[in-house]
Amino acid sequence: MYQIIKTTVLFLIISATAWGQNIDKKFFNDADAFFKLYVTDGKVNYNALQSTGDLIPFIIKIEKADVSQADKATQKAFYINAYNLHVIDLILKNYPLKSVQEVPGFFEKKKINVGGKTLTLNSFEKEYMLKPFGDARLHFVLVCGALGCPPITNFAYMPKTIDRQLEQQTKLALNDPTFMRSNGSKTELSQIFKWYTSDFGGGKKEVIQFINKYRDTPISDKPSYYPYDWTLNDILLKNNKNTADPSSKSISNNASRYVVSSTIPVGSYEIKVFNNLYTQKTGNDGNLTDRSSFFTTTLTALYGLNNRLNVGINTRWRKVRNHALPSSPFGVFGSDEAGSSRSGLTGFGPMIRWAAVPAWENFSIQSSYTFAIGDELTGNLSEPFIDWNGSVWNTQFFNDFPIGDNFSLFTEIDFLWEDIGTDDEDAEIFFNNKKTTPITVIFSYNPNPKTTIYALNGYAPSWSLEDENGQSGLTISDYFYQSGIGGKYQFTPNFEIELLYSDFTTKFLKDSEGQAATYNLGLRVNL
Repeated sequence: MYQIIKTTVLFLIISATAWGQNIDKKFFNDADAFFKLYVTDGKVNYNALQSTGDLIPFIIKIEKADVSQADKATQKAFYINAYNLHVIDLILKNYPLKSVQEVPGFFEKKKINVGGKTLTLNSFEKEYMLKPFGDARLHFVLVCGALGCPPITNFAYMPKTIDRQLEQQTKLALNDPTFMRSNGSKTELSQIFKWYTSDFGGGKKEVIQFINKYRDTPISDKPSYYPYDWTLNDILLKNNKNTADPSSKSISNNASRYVVSSTIPVGSYEIKVFNNLYTQKTGNDGNLTDRSSFFTTTLTALYGLNNRLNVGINTRWRKVRNHALPSSPFGVFGSDEAGSSRSGLTGFGPMIRWAAVPAWENFSIQSSYTFAIGDELTGNLSEPFIDWNGSVWNTQFFNDFPIGDNFSLFTEIDFLWEDIGTDDEDAEIFFNNKKTTPITVIFSYNPNPKTTIYALNGYAPSWSLEDENGQSGLTISDYFYQSGIGGKYQFTPNFEIELLYSDFTTKFLKDSEGQAATYNLGLRVNL
């Protein structure tokens, strides 16, 4: 899509203008507005930018620019902005991705065009900036699309203020504890100082002298180097580190995880449709004779009220059918035979997702309260069970942990309270309604940024205040286990599909030698 938009805009602009345009004040003012719109706390909103054509006019102007007669300050400011904009452009051509290292030859082979000359990012940086200007401060404003480099600014570099901006960004970077890791006796430097030693004077002594010129607190004379973090500086990647303001941290969804265990960004929307078909076979004395199937469509919609709090709604629609064996699980979609089949909207209510602890990037709490819709949902002599008559409150605690570059472990602990309000006169209402504490663990593998394959295991005990013999005390009255395998694929940055199959068992099914399984189809759209 981004390439189609770019090609269209390119044709229109080339048709209307000529080559060799001078770069004027308007270019810098427009670039300043662009960075303010799409850059937040050193991160770029690639997801939002990809669906627009906002970057494309800048890339075309850079290709057609003529700054040969401009003064040095204008050239320097133009080239810095041009470099950073071209990095964003190359990322968008390959987005979504987790690192520019996923793109072979990103800096050494991929071609860009500056002023009608075709070159690579590396040659642009060295031949047009580092050599002609001999200014080591450029290393603190040229952004390579990774968290390891100094953060991209939400403003453009201007000819009239370029020297002051370079000085400011250099001082900020060299006093940033995430970039300069120093505790007084020990200092770890970015690999930038190792790769470009000659730009800083030629040796470690000269590097330290350069650094201490801008440091509030001088560093030791025997520094080491920490590993470079090539994680994409994407506002949507969950493992982004935001040190500027923990209270406003955007800990948003990452397509390469099984499930979103963090909040969505301010002003964005997430719509999820999850279709679950549960089917069980039961009988007597080990002979399976009957099948019950429950198809549930859950629709949730969330809005990013801010980067740490999302609000939304959830709805539940169900179709149920009891039928004899042999039959297919998908027979639930058959005729609505009286007494054996039933369908309808059964629940609706609000929900929130909250990133409660800013320092825990992949942790969030999601809570929903679903009001029952309809009468006699638990069934009667003429209609089967379709849902609970009372409300349902579900609070979920999400967390996930990256394991290397391609694996992750997702954990979920829930408190599920079903059928609320149907036994108000009982003094022990809290435990007379169904209380369940599901625990889910999911191990995921990401062969590429768009694909996830995962294995799921879950256990959900239901609790009671007395055992089956009537003895008082907290006890497990029922449970279910499930284990399954699934996968999801991200067709575009805004749309993904998920498939899951799981084996399912409960205390009742185990005691009666019954069998159960689930078939699941999920869709997610981000806007």
